[in-house]
Amino acid sequence: MALRPIIVKKVKKAAHEHHGGAWKIAYADFVTAMMAFFLLMWLISMTTQEQKNGLAEYFAPAALSPATSGAGGMLYGTALDTSGNKSSTPRDAARGVAEQADRARPTSPGQPSDFDASRPAAGAQANHSAIASLRQAIQDMPEIAELSRNIRIEPTNEGVNVSLVDEDGSSMFPEGSSRPNDRTRRLLERLAPVIRKMPNRVAVTGYTATPRPGTRPPAPPWELSANRAISVRETLAGSGVPDDRFASVTGKADTEPMFPDNPYLAPNRRVTITLLNASLPVPPNLFR
Repeated sequence: MALRPIIVKKVKKAAHEHHGGAWKIAYADFVTAMMAFFLLMWLISMTTQEQKNGLAEYFAPAALSPATSGAGGMLYGTALDTSGNKSSTPRDAARGVAEQADRARPTSPGQPSDFDASRPAAGAQANHSAIASLRQAIQDMPEIAELSRNIRIEPTNEGVNVSLVDEDGSSMFPEGSSRPNDRTRRLLERLAPVIRKMPNRVAVTGYTATPRPGTRPPAPPWELSANRAISVRETLAGSGVPDDRFASVTGKADTEPMFPDNPYLAPNRRVTITLLNASLPVPPNLFR
């Protein structure tokens, strides 16, 4: 009997084709974007308007310096001492003046020029530099650290306000006196060199709190507020701020309290030094 041959069948299975991983990368990008979006929404809901403005200015500077050297701002990149790069070539300076003049030229009636449109942003950048310089000067005075809550520096529509504010138990002037105490005088003497290096004109305004019912003020409010403003101006001038930099010295008594809802509070007694927004000089024959 013949043996039957044994036949072995081998089935070769084709390998599955690779489907690719592009969809995984796209999905990961989508999830990352959604996480970033929700994180951004959370940050927006948790920050104040002032913090939002600061973040916006950090990531997208509002203005660039018209000069060819320096970093812009009120000091245009110059330091508070005599060292550092402060020079530019005459050609660069002439080109900068010409560009500013072109921007300042009105285009047509009723249509603002590009220069006018950039003024608010440039002013905000300059005020930011001024505030940073003033705060740094105060931080360099550890001997008056206890006065930190009596000093308020903030931007306003007019410029930058540096207010010397009374607090309960801590006054910048002796009661009823127009002369600052020793700590206030040392503070003003330290701020004066910083103010002198800025181009802004200076306005000094004194205020008083409203006397509580049944009490008598230690000095006439109008006279006291005006004399305190004069004393601050004299201290700044004696420490190097030129006389022609002062635009006004005013006493307003209790007509403009810091806290209108409670005009009796101590912080309503204050003297405010305002660094007025500086306007760029325009040649008198520019529009002829």
